[in-house]
Amino acid sequence: MRIISIISGKGGVGKTTTSINLAAFLNNIGQNALLIDANLNTPDVGLSLGAPIVPVSLQNVLLGKNNPEDAIYRHHSGTKIMPSSLSMSADIKRLAKVTGKLKNFDFVIIDSAAGLGEDVLSSIKAADECLIVTNPELPAITWALKTIKAAEKMNKKVLGVLVTRKTKNAVPLKNIKSMLDYPILGIIPEDNKVKDCQAVNETLLAFPRSNAAKEYKKFALKLANAAEYEKNIFERVLDKLKIFGLSVEFREN
Repeated sequence: MRIISIISGKGGVGKTTTSINLAAFLNNIGQNALLIDANLNTPDVGLSLGAPIVPVSLQNVLLGKNNPEDAIYRHHSGTKIMPSSLSMSADIKRLAKVTGKLKNFDFVIIDSAAGLGEDVLSSIKAADECLIVTNPELPAITWALKTIKAAEKMNKKVLGVLVTRKTKNAVPLKNIKSMLDYPILGIIPEDNKVKDCQAVNETLLAFPRSNAAKEYKKFALKLANAAEYEKNIFERVLDKLKIFGLSVEFREN
């Protein structure tokens, strides 16, 4: 199971849009993915997908009132979400305990808040890896760099950068790569279909021919294929060990 926190530093760069559609397309290509809305102050996942109020939310789980599986809902697109409540408060520092209890998922995508406050740091701590989302604009890139440094300080693996809302008049990609010193894993163009999705509580699966949908699917395939490749390498190593009469035993700490 890969737990990936979607972080950006600056707000309004398309972090929640990325979290929603990455989870949606991972599910669409056969991966069992869960999206957690860890933005307790402005929980947009539920609002975007038509579930602003739910019986059991992430806050209920953080408070210890419910198990994680009680707060998981399925959007009609197939996307599994754990939304946050608009009216409840809880200690986001317990998020790592929540993700630690999750089982049987291939991917857990955490939609983080903006900035570098305790909620963002808790989202980073609860994940194994971080994906940086930025617009091709200097303020967003500057915040992305600050967020990268925070993740590195916490010894978290930074997968790379996803550039969103790309237009013709933007900072060149080579400059972004040079400034952030991480590979650009995908480029999502500015696309009006993103707003259309929000208006009707859909994911970009509803607009598969849109440019943004094509790029999110391409990125989801890249993540899924990388995970499968790593799994196959591990299995091949085990097979080689068996040839020499060796075995590997795993024990829980």
